[in-house]
Amino acid sequence: MIDIGVTKLAVIGAIALVVIGPEKLPGLAKTVGTLLGRARRYVADVKAEVNRSMELDELKKMRDTVENAARDVEHSIQTSASDFEQSWAQATGAETFAPADEAPQYKHPGKHWRLKQGAVPQWYKARTGVRTKALSGAARVARYRPRNLSP
Repeated sequence: MIDIGVTKLAVIGAIALVVIGPEKLPGLAKTVGTLLGRARRYVADVKAEVNRSMELDELKKMRDTVENAARDVEHSIQTSASDFEQSWAQATGAETFAPADEAPQYKHPGKHWRLKQGAVPQWYKARTGVRTKALSGAARVARYRPRNLSP
């Protein structure tokens, strides 16, 4: 790196004072300070980005190792399960289990779920006075026919 000491900075300051002048020197110093601050922030951002990418690479490697271990465990479980099924079948004289591909698929019962979701509760219908049961014509006449009040 550049070896700048106090004496060299004093010489550079004296030359800048003579060349630039005392009126413009404070504004120039402020501008140089601002530019140096921006440069430091940029370098810090670049370092942070490099560190993040390195950590991301390490996490990807770790994820790959975990996935490989999980695959190995799954494979060992499947082989031990098939060995167990074969030994069980030999011991009991039964047939082996059907593979998972031949198992029956789930079928929804097909009930009227939309009707159930959109249904209004009976207590609400009773409170608001909504008819819940349909009456036939004869039943309606019999219900609403005026009664004879004569003795």
